[in-house]
Amino acid sequence: MSAKYAVRHQTSYVYSGDVVHSHQLLHLAPRQTERQTCTRHSIVIDPPPTHSSDAVDSFGNPVTRLELDRPHSRLDVTAEMMVEVHARANPALKSEPWERVRSLLSYSGRPPGMGLLEAMRFRAESPHVRIKQTFTDFAEACFPAGRSVLACAESLMHKVHDAMTYAPGETTVATSLMEVLEKRRGVCQDYAHLMIACLRARGLAARYVSGYLRTVPPPGAKALVGADASHAWVAVYCPISGWVEFDPTNGVRADTDHITVAWGRDFSDVSPLRGVIVGGGQHRLTVRVSVIAEGS
Repeated sequence: MSAKYAVRHQTSYVYSGDVVHSHQLLHLAPRQTERQTCTRHSIVIDPPPTHSSDAVDSFGNPVTRLELDRPHSRLDVTAEMMVEVHARANPALKSEPWERVRSLLSYSGRPPGMGLLEAMRFRAESPHVRIKQTFTDFAEACFPAGRSVLACAESLMHKVHDAMTYAPGETTVATSLMEVLEKRRGVCQDYAHLMIACLRARGLAARYVSGYLRTVPPPGAKALVGADASHAWVAVYCPISGWVEFDPTNGVRADTDHITVAWGRDFSDVSPLRGVIVGGGQHRLTVRVSVIAEGS
């Protein structure tokens, strides 16, 4: 099974004064993966940048770098893409006990294989994900001895989903994860960061995945929370099956409803658009996303 999507992501900054110089980094081109193919992609910038270049970041994500050196009081960025997402060929996944996976990801003095080396990048602390005993305690019941890492991650996903209340506008990127856990309210990036923190606190590898959800669900299906905006979920390293994706905001495994743009350690690695400006004063940000399935 597969699904084809037309995605449109519009970002607008309106400034109270002129920006005289700006450098921007964009994560707005979808990744090509074994389960996802991008057949068309474009980015339109107004005003046109003085310089623009495409590259790949340290996590393998496609990025676009912009420089604008002429005064402007508004910046509009529109990304459009056509993407096909395939279901897993074998949905009957298996994995090792979580204690064994933790041992595999621990430093042993011997060079790890490439798969383990890549996974180890997502085991340590990162700017938005601190490793604390609080997260170990929160997830205690999800990690009984001998349970597979896949089953532990599934249980943790549901625990985060049930414990949290989706509350747009009550948190920002600057809100600490400890505050999120205390208030139990937030948005998709908070759900993802909390699940990642609980996994890394156990010595497991988890990465932050950014992307989109289909806007209109199939007939008879429930709309997923987080559509009509950028979304975030979690990929967990689960040997024998590899990386398996979980969406704690919705309490489901990521499937053909989820379109991957980028992944990293946390939100700071994959922000759709971030940069440095000179001037501008205050600003107003507007983001609009639509994800329409072929035939909808």
